[in-house]
Amino acid sequence: MAFTLEDIAGRFGGAVIGDPTQRVGSLAPLDQAGPQQLAFLANPKYLSQVETTRAGAVLISPEDLEKLASREGRNFIVTPNPYAYFARVAQAFIDLAAPKAQPGVHPSAHVDATAKVAASAVIGPNVTVEAGATIGEHVRLDANVFIGRGAQVGEGSHFYPGVAVYHGCKIGARAIVHAGAVIGSDGFGFAPDFTGEGDARTGSWVKIPQVGGVSIGPDVEIGANTTIDRGAMADTIIEECVKIDNLVQIGHNCKVGAYTVIAGCAGIAGSTTIGRHCMIGGAVGIAGHVTLGDYVIVTAKSGVSKSLPKAGIYTSAFPAVDHADWNKSAALLRNIDKLRDRIRALEAAAQKAQGGA
Repeated sequence: MAFTLEDIAGRFGGAVIGDPTQRVGSLAPLDQAGPQQLAFLANPKYLSQVETTRAGAVLISPEDLEKLASREGRNFIVTPNPYAYFARVAQAFIDLAAPKAQPGVHPSAHVDATAKVAASAVIGPNVTVEAGATIGEHVRLDANVFIGRGAQVGEGSHFYPGVAVYHGCKIGARAIVHAGAVIGSDGFGFAPDFTGEGDARTGSWVKIPQVGGVSIGPDVEIGANTTIDRGAMADTIIEECVKIDNLVQIGHNCKVGAYTVIAGCAGIAGSTTIGRHCMIGGAVGIAGHVTLGDYVIVTAKSGVSKSLPKAGIYTSAFPAVDHADWNKSAALLRNIDKLRDRIRALEAAAQKAQGGA
C-alpha cells in the first residue's frame, strides 16, 4: 500500500514542497531510502545526506529546509517535529501491513461466565479471564495472557503473550503491555519479628497483606518483563501516557506522574512519588518514600536516596574511565578521611599562626 504525499499531509498535517502526487510505501533512513520511500531529518548533523538521498520525499523542519543549498528535484513534507511525524506515519504503515486479528474467543481460552468481554475483543490461545473481569472494546489479548478476577482492561489495549494482570487491577484505554510483564504482584512488605542476638536470634519475617491494587491510566506502555507491585492498602498509580521500558521494577504504593518515561532496569522502591514529565535513565535506583518533582531528569545508573523537588538534571553515577585511572581514583577515595583530617589540622595550624602574629 502506497500513499501520495498529499494523502499523508492531509492526514497528519504539514506542507508539501515538490510533487504532491509522489507515492511512498515505506520508510527508510536518508542514506538507504529509495524513490518509493519516505525519509526524515531529525538531527541537523545529517543535513548533507538530504542533498544526496534517493528518497521519494523527506520529512524536514522549516529551519533545516532553509539551510539546504538546493531543493530542486526533491520532495519534502515540512513539519515542526519530523521525528514525531515519522513515528505517526510509521504507525499507519504498520497498521496497514499487519494482518487483522478476528474478534472472538479462541477455543483453548478460558473465560469465566461472569466476566464481561466486548464482542470486538480478540482473546487468544490459552488466555484466562477470571470471574468479574471486564475486557473493553477492541482489546487484544495474545496467547497465555492471564487476567485476574475483577480486573479491568480498557478499550483498544493490546497485551502481548504471557502478560499477567492480578486481581482487581485497572488498566486504562489503549495500553500496550509487552510479553512477560506482571501487574499487581504483591508489594515487598514484611514486618520483622525477631528476638535475641547472634546465634540466639529467633523469629521470622511476617508477611504484610497487600490489599491495594494497581491503577493505570490511558495510553500507557509497559515493557517486557516489567513488574508493577500492588499497593499495601491504597493503589499503586501510573498516570496517563507514562512509558516504561523493559525490566523495570515499580514498588508498592508508588505514583508515577503523567508523561514520565522510565528506561530499562530502573528500580523504584515503594511509596515513591515521581512527578509529571520526568525522565528516569537506565539502571537508576530510587529509594523508597522519596518524591521527585515535575520535569526531573535522572541520568543512567544514578542512585536517588533523597527527594528531588526541583526540576533539573541529576547525576550520581561515576562515568566510565580508563581502568588505571579508576584505580587511582579508588585509592584516593579509600584515604579521603585521612586527607580530610590533614586538611583540618592544617587549617587549625594556620588559624593559630594568624592569631599569634
